[in-house]
Amino acid sequence: MKKNKFDKAYWDNRYKDNKTGWNIGYASPPIQGYIEQLYDKSTSILIPGAGNSFEAELLWNEGFNNTFVLDIAKQPLENLKNRVQDFPNEQLLHQDFFELNKKFDLIIEQTFFCALNPDLRKPYAEKMFQLLKPNGKLVGLLFDFPFTESGPPFGGSLDEYENLFSKHFKIKILERSTNSIKERQGKELFFIFERL
Repeated sequence: MKKNKFDKAYWDNRYKDNKTGWNIGYASPPIQGYIEQLYDKSTSILIPGAGNSFEAELLWNEGFNNTFVLDIAKQPLENLKNRVQDFPNEQLLHQDFFELNKKFDLIIEQTFFCALNPDLRKPYAEKMFQLLKPNGKLVGLLFDFPFTESGPPFGGSLDEYENLFSKHFKIKILERSTNSIKERQGKELFFIFERL
């Protein structure tokens, strides 16, 4: 695998230079809708490549205290801690996603997959499988627009995602999101994948 140019230094600089166009300042509505129907507060949840992680803030405020946030850049983790001061430091994981070794009931995908070097898409699917407990779920949003080399974000298609994830997951839902923010309407797929 060639060297990943979207490494820790790259993302640290994006935050330092305030080049965070994916940051909408609140939980993404499709993911918020999913979170609002969760009921088991003991569910272990991971949000990888979480950025400023307004989804983690929402989960924490709803009593999901077994939520973990991972990012290779330190600044977004500090931003979350500044907003949610009682969020436990040991649940803020400043590390490479591919080096994590823990199991979760639920992993939430929000603008992480599209930010990775496209060479890492297959390893991403394999790592998600490894990180989930049996019958665990990978839930979130994937971009639905033609793939270009000019990312991140990098696009993709429903067919690509079906081929990539069906080896490790039962595809329960993979469909056009109906409640995306205005700027992303028609460009997002909401999904629920269950670990095989």
